Amino acid sequence: MRPFPVHLLSMEDLDAGQIAEVLRVSDSFAEVGRRASPKVPTLRGRTVATLFFEDSTRTRMSFETAAKRMSADVLSFAHGSSSIKKGESLRDTVETVEAMGIDAMIVRHASSGVPDRVARWVDHSVVVNAGDGAHQHPTQALLDCYTVREALGGGEDGLARFGGLRVAIVGDVRHSRVARSQIVAYAALGAEVTLVAPATLLPPSLEGWPVVAVEHDIDAVLPKADVVSLLRVQAERGSGVLLPSLREYTSGYGLTARCATMLQPGAVILHPGPLVRGVEIASEVAELPQSLITDQVANGVAVRMAVLFLLLGRDAHHGRLEEVPDRG
Repeated sequence: MRPFPVHLLSMEDLDAGQIAEVLRVSDSFAEVGRRASPKVPTLRGRTVATLFFEDSTRTRMSFETAAKRMSADVLSFAHGSSSIKKGESLRDTVETVEAMGIDAMIVRHASSGVPDRVARWVDHSVVVNAGDGAHQHPTQALLDCYTVREALGGGEDGLARFGGLRVAIVGDVRHSRVARSQIVAYAALGAEVTLVAPATLLPPSLEGWPVVAVEHDIDAVLPKADVVSLLRVQAERGSGVLLPSLREYTSGYGLTARCATMLQPGAVILHPGPLVRGVEIASEVAELPQSLITDQVANGVAVRMAVLFLLLGRDAHHGRLEEVPDRG
């Protein structure tokens, strides 16, 4: 297996073996989360900064919880009260933060490519992309894979069952960084990905995307899907003007109660959040046992602990990973 990358900027930074390693390490940290005192000293003495230039609830809190459970010091950057409001450039802000002795920067930005740019500016910090524009959101894809693997039985057996798994990604693919990361991750593990969306919510070109099909009829896909991953309609990025109405979108592409009856036994439902009930998913469907939306949130902490461990938990003198916390 290749060494883990210095930064995690895109799902394309990881191959199948490295994805499997993240999921394996996540198992150990999931066990930590179930302890009465869910904390380990793995990153004691390290400092993690969350630099979010775009609003977030789940991702920010998940990363901060992950870092604190590993005993790292955590600094939270607030864009609205930062010197950027006074005219400071993004580069100067990043270099100022790194000068404070930051070991890892978790970066979210509304513009695609910003985390990659930040990684070029820093000298010592590692950079994790927490979502950039409509480009990538690698840790969301990793936690989705972890959630699916657990639904398939967990461990190596669950991982092996990705081969030939039929995944339907439904909704606003055009503006979704989650979809772009999911597709790469699922395909790397051997799953077959089908996109389901109206033509207006698909990218201008799908050349090079590892998908097996593109469908506009959700009824034709649901009975064959093992995983249904729903996407939020991103009105803030222009989706609203590409649809006649949200009511029509829900009628054609929402996972309604009627649609849920088409799912085969054992099929699971995912959604990266924030959840807009009554648009991409009916409220009663979100509450079904096969809906693993809250599982995704819980698993996100363990997966982000694993990512931080693999990026920061190295012995600086020998270049080797420190021991993963025991499960017992």
